[in-house]
Amino acid sequence: MQPEQDAEIEIVAAEPLSPQQQHLVPSVENLGKLPKSTSVRRFLRWRPVLVALVGIAAFIGAAYWWTHRTAPLPAAIVMGNGRIEADPIDIATKFPGRVLELRVDEGAKVTAGQVLAVMDTRDLEASLKKAEAQAEQAKKVINEANALLNQQHSQLVFAQQQMDRSSSLFKSGWITKEVFDQRQQALNAAQAGDIAAQARVTEAVHALDAANHDSEFLRVNIADNTLIAPRNGRIAYRIANTGEVLAAGGKVFTMLDFGYVYMDIYLPTLDAGRVRIGDEARIVLDAYPDHPIPANVTFIADQAQFTPKMVETQTERDKLMFRVRVRIDPIRSMAHADYVRSGLPGVAYVLTDANVKWPERLQARS
Repeated sequence: MQPEQDAEIEIVAAEPLSPQQQHLVPSVENLGKLPKSTSVRRFLRWRPVLVALVGIAAFIGAAYWWTHRTAPLPAAIVMGNGRIEADPIDIATKFPGRVLELRVDEGAKVTAGQVLAVMDTRDLEASLKKAEAQAEQAKKVINEANALLNQQHSQLVFAQQQMDRSSSLFKSGWITKEVFDQRQQALNAAQAGDIAAQARVTEAVHALDAANHDSEFLRVNIADNTLIAPRNGRIAYRIANTGEVLAAGGKVFTMLDFGYVYMDIYLPTLDAGRVRIGDEARIVLDAYPDHPIPANVTFIADQAQFTPKMVETQTERDKLMFRVRVRIDPIRSMAHADYVRSGLPGVAYVLTDANVKWPERLQARS
């Protein structure tokens, strides 16, 4: 079959080109002499310049990287990523009531003792007036009881005098036994009346004290319905609005305490084991990379996170992470309160060896 198929193939010879057609086809010698396009000629002309510019750019980039490269940290410094946080404080109601007035809003900077909100206290004020009226009534009762006590005391003195005279007369026989007994009973009655009058005075005094305590209790409750800032800080959230009725413990604001600013980082087992409470630290925020913030370690978690409680291999133990908190000095954080922003990301560095100095880029600045 193969020879027969080969026999069926026809070979067609090419016809020779005419002189006009040969003129249109360039020869091998003339291929290099073909005219180039304008873009190609322009590229070839500027190619040396482009190569030089690329070289200069590469040199500048390498020089910039070399001058700005981060020097390796000493082995005594451990680091971790985190976010700056300020301690949140909930401004909540002590008693159920209606929000009467809000005096600040979100983002406001507040000082300790500043009034933030006022609750409706008309019911407590009415109860206070009642307690004050009871106190005034108790004062009058005390005056009346003292007057009765004086009266009973006078009767007691008179009865005692009569009894003294009766004793002498009875011994002399000038009065009968019956008269003597009557004078003795009068003296006993006067003594009992004097004791009762003293008890009424004591009772009236206690009633006045109770009324005064009720008044003081209501004044404290009224004062507690005026919500004030416990510390210097900034209002982060406004949760309630004017006119809302809140239950006891209802939140009105959440504020950030400028005196407690910190960053929580997570360190592996080997690094966390070298960290101690009180170690110096530096916080470098992404927003302020050239201003390291001095801090100190104030907390080290006693339990690892991110892994099961029970691990059996060295590889798994290497994955253990411990939470470490570094806190900025309260005086420094209060002095730079305008720059405190909760949630700013950054890096915290902890110096585990007091004999090692901080690198230049982590030196504390004012």
